[in-house]
Amino acid sequence: MQPPTLQDVLEARPRIYAVMQRSPMLRHPLLEQWLGCEAWVKHENHNPTGAFKIRGGLNLLAQLSPDERRRGVVSASTGNHGQSIAFASRMHGVTCRIFVPIGNNPDKNAAMRAYGAEVIEYGRDYDEARLRVEALVAREGWRYIHSANEPHLIAGVGTYALEMLEDADADLDYLFVPIGGGSGAAGCCIVRSGMAARTKVIGVQACGADAFTRSWRGPERVTAERVNTFAEGMATRVTFDLTFGILKEQLDDIVTLDEAELEEGVRAALRFTHNLAEGSGAAPLAAAKQYGSKLAGKKVGCVMSGGNIDITTLARIVAGPPSTEPVSGGTRPTS
Repeated sequence: MQPPTLQDVLEARPRIYAVMQRSPMLRHPLLEQWLGCEAWVKHENHNPTGAFKIRGGLNLLAQLSPDERRRGVVSASTGNHGQSIAFASRMHGVTCRIFVPIGNNPDKNAAMRAYGAEVIEYGRDYDEARLRVEALVAREGWRYIHSANEPHLIAGVGTYALEMLEDADADLDYLFVPIGGGSGAAGCCIVRSGMAARTKVIGVQACGADAFTRSWRGPERVTAERVNTFAEGMATRVTFDLTFGILKEQLDDIVTLDEAELEEGVRAALRFTHNLAEGSGAAPLAAAKQYGSKLAGKKVGCVMSGGNIDITTLARIVAGPPSTEPVSGGTRPTS
């Protein structure tokens, strides 16, 4: 399986822009005061499904063969990837099934069903749902869409990185991006390298779901027994071949955040940008805060990857401490 190139990202744009506009990239003065640097937020939370993943679904479904369309598609997701595939499937008249973990974000489940997908709950987390799909695919004959090991998905989501570097005149010093399966960060690395930009791509993970971080830093890939984070967009126990291969080679650094820091990111998004961000979508803001004085005088990009947080989780977080002082804990930057 070959990783996509910058040319693949460029070719994905007309498929995506036929359906949606470029997402805004904005500066927020209060956020810049909090971070102590020039900060540009890429608002993927403004996309039709409320997340960056829609770009990958639009690019991939548009390129299915007639046989694949007839067979229908299936995937596993905690919600944003599933909404992307469901949205694009409805556009192309393709039957869509999405497996989600039991107890998954109810609002994301409802959105996938509203787009016409059959939503099946299975397993304790994303990876158990994914393994169930992989066990059924051969028997059922569905076209399996992996959430990370799909070059067309990566090329599609890479279009937001292309927009960021174009809108910032390819002059970002740092770009903070959350990592779950890694498609978004991989797209950022491919675009950065393809454009020969000097931007450092910094991944962000939850301490409670850090298998990628430990694999990236260590001599071999690891698998976690469980995940423990409310940020379902980053809640993976394993790494995936295609995205890990790209990121092992091209990612510049990674920051991990504990649950209090992730919650602080959600509150910061609300207070300083007046935007609703889910845990993974707000994580880049909290990670940039961790970098602290290292960002002084720098131009920073933060990917607000999604805003699909459920109301119960949001209420709990908003009721938390309102302090905007620097948070503590987590993993500090290494480069």
